[in-house]
Amino acid sequence: MASTTTRSHLPALEEPGAREQVGLELDATLRELIALALIGKQLHWTIVGKLFRPLHLYLDELVASWHELADAVAERAVALGHMPDGQAAAVAAAQLAPVDAAATRDRDVVRDLAQRVAQVSEQTRARMERLGELDAVSQDVLIEVLRSLEEQQWMLSAQLEKGPA
Repeated sequence: MASTTTRSHLPALEEPGAREQVGLELDATLRELIALALIGKQLHWTIVGKLFRPLHLYLDELVASWHELADAVAERAVALGHMPDGQAAAVAAAQLAPVDAAATRDRDVVRDLAQRVAQVSEQTRARMERLGELDAVSQDVLIEVLRSLEEQQWMLSAQLEKGPA
């Protein structure tokens, strides 16, 4: 089936090859967000400890957030004429370390998740900076992703800090 998308229906990008470069940057972010959501759900199912209930519910919020962010990233890619790949094989290639499929202590869940969110934040920031030269609108999408991830990273990390003695 032939595509009905024509270049006249796609946003204009100045630099030659920019559309493909931007699409690849968005794809990488998409895969990491999907991987985070899968990791979050795995931890949601396997968390144990005194903080089970609040963390169990918080993980649902985080997973929903990562799904929403992934959707925004994928939709921007499609708007540029790039078909995103969020399938299992592509997500597995995201190189985000998996978690054990075993019972995980509540404190370990928070620590492990904070590390992964920090990793995705750093990689998203680098992509966001590269996109600034190629497409400000796609950069803006990643700015929103980064804003959300950094807020989540802060909230997770705050749970690891020792309080006053």
